[in-house]
Amino acid sequence: QVQLVESGGGLVQPGGSLRLSCAASGSIFTLYAMGWYRQAPGKQRELVAGITRGGSTKYVDSVKGRFTISRDNAKNTVILQMNSLKPEDTAVYYCNAPPYSDYVPDLPLYGVGYWGKGTLVTVSS
Repeated sequence: QVQLVESGGGLVQPGGSLRLSCAASGSIFTLYAMGWYRQAPGKQRELVAGITRGGSTKYVDSVKGRFTISRDNAKNTVILQMNSLKPEDTAVYYCNAPPYSDYVPDLPLYGVGYWGKGTLVTVSS
């Protein structure tokens, strides 16, 4: 069993930065790939960034060059560093552990794997 708890969301001005953290309980954290998804009002949840157990990463095109995902297996933590934030980045951001070690689905999987409760990021002046 893995429990995920996100933190680091908040209100930031356009061009600013935020650092999201996802703390995972459970000793099996290192077995899973990890992903950050987001859901804006009225929109479907989408993958923002993913990282495999081995450290390979992928990003949605809209955040490439601005966001960086990383993981610290010793601390059971996955980080999403978000720079040059834009109003369209406003959303609830969710941490996810899919039921895979080397694959992060582009579409969210519900009912399998593990999800955090989300943290709100608002980019506004």
